[in-house]
Amino acid sequence: MAKKETNTPRVSEKYIDALRAINGWTTVSDWAIKVGEIYPELLEKANQEAKGHKRPTTGIREIAARISSWVSTDGFAGKIEIDESERPKRVRILSEEEASNYQESSLEADLEPLTRAQKIKTDEAALGTKEKYRINELQAIIEQLKSFFNLDFEFEHAKAILNYKDPGKHHPDNIQLLLKTHNRIKSNDNWMRFSLDEQIEYIRAVVKVQKLIASRMGIDLHEDVINSIIERLKLVY
Repeated sequence: MAKKETNTPRVSEKYIDALRAINGWTTVSDWAIKVGEIYPELLEKANQEAKGHKRPTTGIREIAARISSWVSTDGFAGKIEIDESERPKRVRILSEEEASNYQESSLEADLEPLTRAQKIKTDEAALGTKEKYRINELQAIIEQLKSFFNLDFEFEHAKAILNYKDPGKHHPDNIQLLLKTHNRIKSNDNWMRFSLDEQIEYIRAVVKVQKLIASRMGIDLHEDVINSIIERLKLVY
C-alpha cells in the first residue's frame, strides 16, 4: 500500500506531462493515447495488468479509466480545465496564470448558488402580493412544460442578478423562460428580456422541434394544452 501511494504522484505528473504535450482541448481517450506514446513503460505495465482482467480490455483503456477516475475526483484540481458541455467531456492543461487563478474562480463558482439565493431572498421581501403571484405562476408554467412535454425550460433573469457591472432584480418584470442549454450559455450576462410576443414565439418554436420526435419519446403534444399554457403566460408575463 505504501509503495502505491509513493508512486501515484509520480504517475499523475507523467499524465500531466502528456496533457501538456497535447497543448489544447482533448478527450480522456486521446490523453491516454498520448501517455502511452510518451511513456511506453506505463503502457506496457498497463497492458500486463489488462491481461489479468476477466473482461477484455487493453492497456490504453486502463490508463484512460485511471485518468477519468482522477478527473472525476478532482485529482488534477488546479492543473486542468474540464468542459462537460458535450460527451465525451474534454480537458486541457491550465497555463501558470490560469492555474494561479483557479482556486479563486472555483471558490466563487461554488459559492455562487448561496449568493444567488440570498439575493433572491432579499428581493422577494420587497415584492407585493401581485408580483409574488406572477413569479409563482411563471414557475408553475415551467413545471407544466416539463411535466407534460419534457421540455427543460428554466426560470431566468434577463438582467442577471449576479452580473458584476449591472445586476438585475428578482422581479417578474425581469424574468423570462429559457431552455436550460440557452440559460447556460447566457450565464451571468445581461440580455434584453423577451417581449411577450417573443417569449410566446420562442416557446412555440421549441414545441415545434419537440414535435418531430414526440412520438419516439412517448409524448402527446396536445395543441389545446399548449394553447392553455400560452394563455396562462399572457396573464402574468
